[in-house]
Amino acid sequence: MRRREFLLSTLAGALATRSARAWEGPLPASVIVLWMNGGPSHLDTWDPKAKGPTKARRTRLAGLEVAEDMPLIADVADRLCVVRSLSSKEGNHQRAQYVGRTSYSPNPTVEHPSLGAWVAKRLTAPDSGLPPFVSLGGPSLGAGFLGAQYGPFVIGKAGALPDGARPTVSDARLARRLGLLGSLEDGFSEAVVTPLVAERRALYESARRFMASDALAAFDVSAESAATRARYGATDFGTACLTARRLVERGVRVVEVMLDGWDTHEDNFTRVKKQLAILDPAMAALVTDVSQAKTGMLSGTVILWLGEFGRTPRINGRDGRDHHPKAFSAVLSGAGVAPGIVGATDADGANVVGKSVSVADLLATVYTLVGISPSQEFESPSRRPIAITDLGVPIAAARR
Repeated sequence: MRRREFLLSTLAGALATRSARAWEGPLPASVIVLWMNGGPSHLDTWDPKAKGPTKARRTRLAGLEVAEDMPLIADVADRLCVVRSLSSKEGNHQRAQYVGRTSYSPNPTVEHPSLGAWVAKRLTAPDSGLPPFVSLGGPSLGAGFLGAQYGPFVIGKAGALPDGARPTVSDARLARRLGLLGSLEDGFSEAVVTPLVAERRALYESARRFMASDALAAFDVSAESAATRARYGATDFGTACLTARRLVERGVRVVEVMLDGWDTHEDNFTRVKKQLAILDPAMAALVTDVSQAKTGMLSGTVILWLGEFGRTPRINGRDGRDHHPKAFSAVLSGAGVAPGIVGATDADGANVVGKSVSVADLLATVYTLVGISPSQEFESPSRRPIAITDLGVPIAAARR
């Protein structure tokens, strides 16, 4: 037995009580993933170096300096756990995106469920009519072998009611149409034996409840004050972060918010500066609102900031930084998270000093914080046992 397998097996017993609570019924637990699409430079965000080109700013968290263009985040840094020792074997965008959402490297024999799908399945969502897993600004990753009902409800631009959210016909006509659809499905299911029919019917029922739900108002941020909207920033990402907060307050278990534009192979410093101007107010406001919540779903929310990988210390000929999965950063905040710094990189940020943290370890930490055992196994359609994480061991220092 390998060391990680031994640690994982011994940890499972310690987590069993909390995990059982999560599986018995609803808990005030949820996850907001801030996905930085393209692979953000750790050296120009969470891990600036003394001899590097990015100036550092002191924060409210002792020992932590961040990029100077993150002043609002610096002011709430005492509520963050910054993991500076993250490492991955995947330096390709698509493969790294898969790892970041599942903890597994892509495998042609199985489609692994994403973090959002696992949380949506394992934590019973309140009966609000809203989908348990919502993706704002990007497609995220699907539910794999868990089934389409646990996949993300995708909205390209947040802030208002989704297109087609309200019926355009009378209730009676809608009922007749659904009845006809049901009879067609009956005929198809008799001719073709497949679990996809049941999955599709579950989606239809979810869509019907969604269209009739009063909780749809959560998507419309116009109900928030002008001051609140200003705190999050007048950007699509800021609006999406505010929407994420509103959705979680109404029972959505997982919201992923994408900020694209981090693939800075050229003009890195100008582009990162623009990205941080978008990120800084939105993330700071979200961390503040989550940390100040005392009751309800928002009080049990875990925030995860993550991208595919980091960026090279070396500046290329186009004034850019290239892919660097050997060492990069991630951030946790919210319920159960212990503020602090986990791990370190060397003087130029090229390598992790000491023990590295895998993406599986990071996701295992998130699962543990919301009461899900990261070692729990399920059978894939080929009857192969698949654990929720790929031997992920929760980061002890990241948890209270």
